[in-house]
Amino acid sequence: MPRDFSTESLSHDPIHGYIPFVSQTGLPAGEVAEQELIDHPWVQRLRQIHQLQSAWWVFPSAEHMRFQHVLGAMHLASRAIEAWYDSLVDSCDNVPSRACVESLVRLAALLHDVGHGPFGHFFDDHFLDDFGVTHEDLGAQIIQEELGELIRRVRRNPNGQLLPLEELDPRQVAWLICRPKGGDETEGTPDWLCKLRSLFSGIYTVDNMDFVLRDAYMTGYSTRAFDLPRLLHYSFFTPQGLTIHSRGLATLINFIETRANLFRTVYFHRTVRALDLSLEQVFPETMKRLFPGDPSLHLEDYRRLTESSFLVDVGRWPASEDAQTRELGERWARILKRDVDWKLACERILHFRAGESERVTIFSEPELVESRVRGVLPSGLSDIPMRVDVARHYHRPSGPLPAGGQNFLLDPSETEPQPLDDDDLFRQLPTSFSIFRIYSTDHAHDGPLNEALNAVIGDVDDAKTNM
Repeated sequence: MPRDFSTESLSHDPIHGYIPFVSQTGLPAGEVAEQELIDHPWVQRLRQIHQLQSAWWVFPSAEHMRFQHVLGAMHLASRAIEAWYDSLVDSCDNVPSRACVESLVRLAALLHDVGHGPFGHFFDDHFLDDFGVTHEDLGAQIIQEELGELIRRVRRNPNGQLLPLEELDPRQVAWLICRPKGGDETEGTPDWLCKLRSLFSGIYTVDNMDFVLRDAYMTGYSTRAFDLPRLLHYSFFTPQGLTIHSRGLATLINFIETRANLFRTVYFHRTVRALDLSLEQVFPETMKRLFPGDPSLHLEDYRRLTESSFLVDVGRWPASEDAQTRELGERWARILKRDVDWKLACERILHFRAGESERVTIFSEPELVESRVRGVLPSGLSDIPMRVDVARHYHRPSGPLPAGGQNFLLDPSETEPQPLDDDDLFRQLPTSFSIFRIYSTDHAHDGPLNEALNAVIGDVDDAKTNM
């Protein structure tokens, strides 16, 4: 059957080329097009939230927004289903039609970041955490309460139409975007849906495969960060879950290494982290003035809160008649021109492999490190301004993930797929790394701080050797 171009539109993307989606033209009455969700204020809001929460201040070309990313993730969801749907049917009972599965994961990918606030994950850590919620919790709420009726009326994607009795369930879309928490959360959930969750929670997902390609390209790190077609080609579903053939393992390892390098060189760049330290100092007081409280209780206000509105508001504060607001605005004015308080004095990168724990070292406790560093500084320097920053990245899970987030490896010499975290070859990668940095307000004491940190590291290494 020829493709129905009358209901299809294209978005051109520098990463994936043309991204097709169902447009509003020519659809039967009552049916909702993907375009209606793409154009919805909740999704269009993502045009005003940077993908790289504060790194765009450091990498001038990285001005891309979360909106471009979710369109790319939606496109990758289709590519994944194209490659993996047949194996999903072979691995599970009662799998819905390909069109239904594809539409479900396309919408989950499109909406997986809909709950993000200004500055992305920084906002989670420094505002949402105060209320015990995450952007995923808010996203699930928005999907079900604000977008649910539209989702139920989506009947097709560019590659096919749902069967007459099939209907998309917003609860399933919301479930897919939330990270597995363990326990009995999968009780009553169809096996095919549990397996589809690996497209959103796992070692390689439609989310992180897109942002690695996109962020690498937009920052100038790489124009072809990893081999996406090979990774998709050698992946498939088995009864155990999303599985990669051993012939694709080297490609997966390259993907993981590339993602780790992006964390090291872009997301955890020394100036990016210095900006975050400065943001931490002004964020609590700023949010008290900008937002009424728990976003889950103020969704309409939250929809209007973006980086654009945020930066316009704080940009006006230096002219405020209120002295406290004016002072806070002047601090923001310094941040916005990258005049940050903290300068990097020294840094160390620590790696941890399977079976090792960061918790056994003092480097999991920045306050303790700061105390020890101050204790070995020369007399007269023990009270200098100092901030200790630890940026952690996990290359891969250090143990089995709950249902729906685990990945497996199929080696032809084995009878069954094995969990990737148990594979000897996969253990060549570190479980995680931590970039440990000391910042001060100037570079006057870089030498003594380096010497003090070396002394503290030496004490720790000696203690580990003698354990």
